[in-house]
Amino acid sequence: MSDKKTVTSRRGMLKGAAVAAGAMSVPMIATAQTTSLRFQSTWPSKDIFHEYAQDFAKKVNDMAGGKLKIEVLPAGSVVPAFQLLEAVAKGTLDGGHGVVAYHYGKNSALALWGSGPAFGMDPNMVLAWHNYGGGKALLEEIYASLNLDVTSYLYGPMPTQPLGWFKKPVAKVADMKGLKFRTVGLAVDVFTEMGTAVNPLPGGEIVPALDRGLIDAAEFNNASSDRLLGFPDVVKNCMLQSFHQSGEQFEILFNKTKLNALPAELKSIVDYAAQAARADMSWKAIQRNSQDYIELKKQGVKFYKTPDPILRAQLDAWDKTIAKKASDNAIFKKVLDSQKAFAQRAGQWQNDYTVDFKMAYNHYFGKGAKKS
Repeated sequence: MSDKKTVTSRRGMLKGAAVAAGAMSVPMIATAQTTSLRFQSTWPSKDIFHEYAQDFAKKVNDMAGGKLKIEVLPAGSVVPAFQLLEAVAKGTLDGGHGVVAYHYGKNSALALWGSGPAFGMDPNMVLAWHNYGGGKALLEEIYASLNLDVTSYLYGPMPTQPLGWFKKPVAKVADMKGLKFRTVGLAVDVFTEMGTAVNPLPGGEIVPALDRGLIDAAEFNNASSDRLLGFPDVVKNCMLQSFHQSGEQFEILFNKTKLNALPAELKSIVDYAAQAARADMSWKAIQRNSQDYIELKKQGVKFYKTPDPILRAQLDAWDKTIAKKASDNAIFKKVLDSQKAFAQRAGQWQNDYTVDFKMAYNHYFGKGAKKS
């Protein structure tokens, strides 16, 4: 190699090194694009249920680190509560928070994720069936058959719901006949079978209807929601325990196309946030519902255990209802068969293994308990 070529080569190397060094000295600016999703709940803004929806969104937003942001609007902000499913499927909303039973009119089988005794499963067992016993695949099958572009995440478990709020307490099965009663989902059929005149009003319309005498009794959900809705302002009798909605769950809905467009990392965050929301919601429900139960008593509400004959009548009415639905709807029977198989196995295990916690509670707090 000649001296001239050597000098040229060295100059080229030095020039390249200088350019590289200059490039390294310029700081890299990372640009993170935020994907914003607009959700709506099926609950009033002050309801604890809307709070649960916001809790889920906050978990997603916090874990996503600015890459994904979910905004949750209260019921009616974009569409009425009972139109949430269609709005999410069409992309009018990116997602929503509600319950599967609200979609009962699309396919009666959808109510089986909330209504009825679920073959003796408690709410957490229903959720176990959904996630590990085949329920999730069945729900996806139903939504696909309806051409609904949605992805569903069920979570809960909701505490067992009361029979409801009554102007007069009910003591026997005959007292249910002729009552103008509010409920939703398959509970509509159950109470109709028991002789009540059912009106499936949305949550925000229940108390005004009670106050104006348009209905005689109504159920909604829990001590916190019922207190906020104003039930104790218009009636003072609440009947506790019921099989009509003893194992219900919440549902987080996403527009499937928009969810699938997210990177895998963000889809995983959504999935795990739903799982985290299950635990957080169940703990918060115990804390808040028990506090509001005390506050309702302070407001003069009288609580009564629903008499066993009424509970047994619910079971009989449920059996007649599901027999009719199963004969008319193949997927309804498919869901029932799946639930029954899971309940028979898991229910025996739970009933055999679970100790009687009421015995321990009464030992410390019941009549004749030792005072420390």
